[in-house]
Amino acid sequence: MEQKMKYFEDFSIGEKAVTRARTITEADIVMFSMFSGDWYPLHVDVEYAKNSPFGERIAHGFLVLTAASGLMPLYEMAIVAFYGIDNVRYLAPTKIGDTIRVEMDVTEKRDKGDIGGVVTFSATIKNQKNEDVAVMTMKVMLHKKG
Repeated sequence: MEQKMKYFEDFSIGEKAVTRARTITEADIVMFSMFSGDWYPLHVDVEYAKNSPFGERIAHGFLVLTAASGLMPLYEMAIVAFYGIDNVRYLAPTKIGDTIRVEMDVTEKRDKGDIGGVVTFSATIKNQKNEDVAVMTMKVMLHKKG
């Protein structure tokens, strides 16, 4: 089944979408630590993490954001560029074995002339228990039709 590409004009304020889901694994945490150089013991040291407020290792906040961005249906959008992310707040830890998804609401559209327009999404990352893990505002610049 072929997906229809969505352009700036195709989005409406109040439109909602829910992404597919993805489970965060221990391998994800190790690879993210290697890639980023962030070896903070809360993420990688079992004994250290046992004594933390979470009682176990948790995923890096930026790992959660990165995984969430990969879940978003950007391949269905006529993307010019990722425009930005604002107001990120982490509300609950993401633990090894948690499965996350993103719920998105279109909150604003801003025309940027010939280059396209910016669509703003209020995004909530949720886990398998339907708990809010993180919230943020994401902006994507999209092509216009034609």
